[in-house]
Order: sequence, then C-alpha cells, then structure tokens
Amino acid sequence: MPNILLIKTSSLGDVVHNLPVVSDIRARFQGARIDWVVEEAYRDIVGMHPGVHRAIAVALRRWRGNVLKPAHWREFGQFRHALSGMRYDCVIDTQGLIKSALLAQAASGTRHGYAGASAREPLAAKFYDVAHLVPRDLHAVARNRRLAALALGYELPAALDYGIALPPGAGPIEPRPYCVLLHATSRADKLWPEPAWVQLGDELARQGYALMLPWGDAAEHARSERIARALPAAIVPPVLDMLGIAGVLAGAQAVIGVDTGLTHLAAALGRPVVALYCGTQPGLTGVCAGPGARVRNLGDREMVPEVAEVLAALHGVVGGGQA
Repeated sequence: MPNILLIKTSSLGDVVHNLPVVSDIRARFQGARIDWVVEEAYRDIVGMHPGVHRAIAVALRRWRGNVLKPAHWREFGQFRHALSGMRYDCVIDTQGLIKSALLAQAASGTRHGYAGASAREPLAAKFYDVAHLVPRDLHAVARNRRLAALALGYELPAALDYGIALPPGAGPIEPRPYCVLLHATSRADKLWPEPAWVQLGDELARQGYALMLPWGDAAEHARSERIARALPAAIVPPVLDMLGIAGVLAGAQAVIGVDTGLTHLAAALGRPVVALYCGTQPGLTGVCAGPGARVRNLGDREMVPEVAEVLAALHGVVGGGQA
C-alpha cells in the first residue's frame, strides 16, 4: 500500500477543506499510510481524522517572525528530520503556494501539485515533478479532491466525507442546549455588525437556547463580552485550545458564524450551520458539506445578511432543511 504525504499547512478553513482528501484516499487504498504537513496550530484538527498516520507540524508563521533565531532553525531541522526517514510514493501539495511547494521539496518522493494555470501562485508549479490542471472555478474542497485523485489515479468517490471525530474527553462544556455564535474573523470587512448579533441572540434566547460566544484574542474577548452583556443567556467561555473549541462546536444545537475556519470546522463535525458572508464570496470557499447536510451560506461581498434572513435559514437547517 502506498505511503502518501499531504501538504496543506494553513489556514484553518483550508485545512478543514483538505480533510475529505484523506477519506477519499482511504476509500481507494485502505492500507495507505497518510502523513500530513500542517501548521502547529492546526495539528490537532488533522489528528482528529483516523486516516492520518502522522501530523507533521511546521511553524512557518512563527518562524518568519524572526528567521535568524537559532531556535527556529533547530525546529526546522527537526521538521526535516521527521521527513528524512520516509520515502513517499506520492507527495501531494494541495496548497499551491511557493512556501508549500518548498516544503514538498524537503520530502523524498514524486511531488504532485497544481499546474501554473491552476495554482494560487503559478511559480509553485516549477517545484513539482508532476503538475496537474484543475479548474480554478471549482470549490476549494472539490479542487483538493480532484488534485489528489489525479495524483493517485483514482475516480472520486461520490460521497463527501470529512471523516473527523472528537477524541475522548473533548466534549461540550455546557449541559444546556446551546447555539454557538462565531463573531470573530481575520478581517474587519468580514464581521457581522454587533447589533445584529444581539438581535439574533435575543431571539434565540427566547427560543430557549443558551448562547456560546468563544474567542481567541483580546479584541475577540472584548467583543464577546460586549455582546454577552446584552444577552442574559450568553456564555463567554475561557480561552480554549483547538480540541476544546471543537468539542464546543460538536455539542451545539446549531452554529452561526462569519467567514472563519471555525465555521467550516462546525460543518465538518456535522452540525447545523448558517455561515454569514459580508466581505467575501461563498461560491468557491463557502461552507461545503455533502448532500442532505444541514448548512446554509448567506450573503456575499457587500451584501450583509439581515437578521430575519439568518433566523429563517437557521430554522431550515435545524429542522433538517438542505442548503
């Protein structure tokens, strides 16, 4: 059975979008050994897929902050050592960036990636042994799956399967039925207005839900607290690690979130999800799940969803309606 190395380092949403590749490979090659190079912050997410043999962490985001720091060079040496003992039958870079193509160069094996016309950074194609044309107008999940299928020579399975499961002990921290409100994202233009969160939360509280407002940094904590002060049923949890937040998402009755990786993770965990797009377009990177999945993408660039629209979509996904 083949030894396969996947390279998809970041961001969280991109990593989640690559999880079905593992399920696809396992469906075709049940005994395959699959390793995955991923940013250290997302290693636990990759480890949630039972088809991954080894999640190999890199810290490019941290290393580039001080490339001359000796400790960073030692860590990079440890990364090289982690790859040195394995000859891979196939190395697949689904990131399509120069940095990910250079990481592929550190591995021993035939390197596959996107052709220049398909890659996010066309120069990355120069570093692959085999470059594949994959249409750029496909959803990110479909592009990842298509590239892996071309590299390994199999037909895509019909079913879309993220394949992840929570490890023991990573369960919810709130016993009451609750909804998770994911208000935080990396760019200001992707935020949904705070008054809209309060109006939505007020209606959900009237329906009997507790409201969970997770956060990751000081600004997000302050926003969670501001929203919570207007909502007596709101809970601002302590800061959570990646498995902790995955447990919170997995236990939710529903998740409403802006364009952020955690919203995609909630869908991968099989939760009802309403994703809110305010500054980006959902067509190629929106929440994606299989047929019958309870997810809905709302909004678009400069088309901010209304609260009434969100409530209607939420009723549809919680009641089992398809996106």
